[in-house]
Amino acid sequence: MAKERMLKFVDVQKETPQKRAADARRQDFNEIYAEYAADKAATQASRCSQCGVPYCQAHCPLHNNIPDWLRLTAEGRLQEAYEISQATNTFPEICGRICPQDRLCEGNCVIEQSGHGTVTIGSVEKYITDTAWEEGWVKVIAPAEERSESVGIIGAGPGGLAAADALRRQGIQVTVYDRYDRAGGLLTYGIPGFKLEKDVVMRRIEQLEKSGVEFVMNCNVGEDLSFDAIRGKHDAVLIATGVYKTRDLQGPGSGAEGIVNAIDFLTASNRKSFGDDVPEFDSGELNAHGKNVVVIGGGDTAMDCVRTSIRQGATSVKCLYRRDRANMPGSQREVQNAEEEGVEFVWLSAPKGFAGDKVESVMVQKMRLGAPDATGRQSPEVIEGADYVEPADLVIKALGFEPEDLPTLWGEPALEVTRWGTIKADFRSHETSLPGVFAVGDIVRGASLVVWAIRDGREAAGSILEFLAQPAQVAAE
Repeated sequence: MAKERMLKFVDVQKETPQKRAADARRQDFNEIYAEYAADKAATQASRCSQCGVPYCQAHCPLHNNIPDWLRLTAEGRLQEAYEISQATNTFPEICGRICPQDRLCEGNCVIEQSGHGTVTIGSVEKYITDTAWEEGWVKVIAPAEERSESVGIIGAGPGGLAAADALRRQGIQVTVYDRYDRAGGLLTYGIPGFKLEKDVVMRRIEQLEKSGVEFVMNCNVGEDLSFDAIRGKHDAVLIATGVYKTRDLQGPGSGAEGIVNAIDFLTASNRKSFGDDVPEFDSGELNAHGKNVVVIGGGDTAMDCVRTSIRQGATSVKCLYRRDRANMPGSQREVQNAEEEGVEFVWLSAPKGFAGDKVESVMVQKMRLGAPDATGRQSPEVIEGADYVEPADLVIKALGFEPEDLPTLWGEPALEVTRWGTIKADFRSHETSLPGVFAVGDIVRGASLVVWAIRDGREAAGSILEFLAQPAQVAAE
């Protein structure tokens, strides 16, 4: 009976949730995709071929049981689908919205490879858990038994929150420390609402708070509270700070007023959406309204910046990227959405310098792709004599992020780091050079995906439980 409801990819065409018209979505920060209706979700889930070797699952960092919850959705067994989805993913409704499925599960779907169009895995995943919230299936965590051990987590982003969830389920006392006034990290302040509406994140924070997780906000470790103090208070510590230091621009005029960091620009916009008082936005410093905006970079952060600028009422928005469209690291789906909304991409181009004490223009040098580098990607080469001037009132640097110097900031030289400045941690246990101190997410990997941080957090929680189970004299060594 179950098989009859599946394998419909030949007869049923791929159909994504309806996307709001570009002119309408330019006017607000609401999510651009509508929800599936129940029958549509079931129909699209029924397209799954139920492969013997599910490549979608293999290419998901969390190894979600995708074919199983697709089958249950097709059969109308949504609560069971939610339970299976939640078993491997702490935040499926978030991953369903922001994961680059085109590069992960959907991009490796067998029926996509055969030309029938991928199963819309992300949209179904989002639908399942949004339905679970509406129906009250998402419960406050209630451990079978409370334990006395406590764990301090530094960083309230996806890695830290995933670990907090897993540890509370085992009865561990958890305290999360974060420099911001709201938990969520980049989920809250980095990713715009049109990709991830903030109530989706806030309800997860509320669930964790009601489950007994203590949040210590506005706490800058190394200034407001020492790292030593956190270690002394807890039986184990997890570092999940992420990476927030923006890579800088080079060239004449790169320090001009009006050249801003992507994270500052996005944080100001997201704070405004919460109704906060944001002087830098109100003054125009971090506001694209009425300006010619140039965004430099080709990753997902650059896509967030160009699409935010459009919604803020920029006069024009251009994105400079030094390689071509096929070689950009950002999601192709995001590029398409941005183009629909009025963003112009200038491929094979890079900034050479900037004019004006308050930026007035960008000197752009044109590039071509040369021989492959050590990674196999073609290296950009400058085309001599092809420079031109691009007017710009606001330049946003979206060149990626680097780790802060945590050993120095925290006064802990024994915390080992790699030559890139990321924390050195065992790739299986996530334990650092300090006994009882673990690290996960971008501060270990470098700037990466939310789904990898969630995986790291869940894995580290398991390692921390093993550490806490050791005899006291062993743990103290």
